[in-house]
Amino acid sequence: MATVIEDDLEQGMRALGAAAREAARKLGQVPGEAKDRALRAAAASMRARAPAIIEANGRDMKAARERGLSGAMLDRLLLDEKRVEAMAAGLEAIAALPDPVGAELAHWQRPNGLDIARVRVPLGVIGIIYESRPNVTADAGALCLKAGNAAILRGGSESFFSSRAILASLQQGLEEAGLPAAAVQMPPTTERAAVGMMLRMSESIDVIIPRGGRSLIERVYEESRIPVLAHLEGNCHTYLHESADPGQAVEVVLNAKMRRTGICGATETLLCDSSAAAALLPPVLDALIAAGCEIRGDEGVCRIEPRARPASPSDWDTEYLDAILAVRLVGGIEEAIAHIARHGSQHTESILAEDEAAAARFLGAVDSAIVMHNASTQFADGGEFGMGAEIGIATGRLHARGPVGVEQLTSFKYLVRGSGQCRPG
Repeated sequence: MATVIEDDLEQGMRALGAAAREAARKLGQVPGEAKDRALRAAAASMRARAPAIIEANGRDMKAARERGLSGAMLDRLLLDEKRVEAMAAGLEAIAALPDPVGAELAHWQRPNGLDIARVRVPLGVIGIIYESRPNVTADAGALCLKAGNAAILRGGSESFFSSRAILASLQQGLEEAGLPAAAVQMPPTTERAAVGMMLRMSESIDVIIPRGGRSLIERVYEESRIPVLAHLEGNCHTYLHESADPGQAVEVVLNAKMRRTGICGATETLLCDSSAAAALLPPVLDALIAAGCEIRGDEGVCRIEPRARPASPSDWDTEYLDAILAVRLVGGIEEAIAHIARHGSQHTESILAEDEAAAARFLGAVDSAIVMHNASTQFADGGEFGMGAEIGIATGRLHARGPVGVEQLTSFKYLVRGSGQCRPG
């Protein structure tokens, strides 16, 4: 019986992939205006369907509470009127971006008269595997569409009903614009086997983008027969240099940790120069504790703040996604850089410093996708970067790094125009 079910699922997934491949061929040739019409129509549909989307989300939230998901995970899953409106506005913001397809990246002529241009083209069919956050369905589908790609979206089982309700708006927008609804699809199942099948569909899918925890990323790397553009965990750091402004330190660290603890840009470790810890740390830690944050500190931190719990070695490597912060004293900027290199996930790090030379050293030496000066790590977001939205923060080095927006979902090709040139023998 199980074999029959698996065979049926594989046939369904193959049909899904074939439809996506055909849709991608069409999307790669349509003018930008048609894609923008689809996005604006999807935004209108999302607003009209808001009650149904919130009702579907209620089903997911009820199941998630019964499964005992943490408060941070429940926050990632929750949709309300404000968040539905934010998704709709995000679709309109993406529609307002310039169309990347066909944009000329470079243009030159060779001595033999050949005219060569490098232009942007879609990647093709993108498979996106993600956990928890149903808004990724809207962002990912819209960004892929804007860049001329078809998308197969496999959200987490905990957001199944929410994501399908959002998908209905995206497909309605496509149909109203005369574009194939198969340009954005989801497997109609929560079966984990669907993920493994996606990772083997090299004839249909050109790129896999996983967005989730370490176990998901490791599985994708191990099983995928398709190139992977990974979004790994966000073990993000904020470093208080001895020159940091005390008032700014309180405001920025509190925001970096507590604005939303469940997002990948939340600061998980705070580093502070020991030379300035007695002056800088007490008001920062007091504000964090007052906001409900648990502090796990090294020996020096625990002396300064008796309410802190002693940190264990694993704390420096943990993405909490919760109101918990690891805090360590360092002997200076080089020790801070070394700590980040050893324990960070190459996502986002920030230095708070009035010393411009120290800031320049940090920005240049820290090897992460996003490195900030005097700003909260919670700005690690494609929308905040002016990209309209993002699929995730790529922490690798190949093809794209940092927020993955419309431009990062394209490749390029060369257009070579001649007048009868033949290469000499």
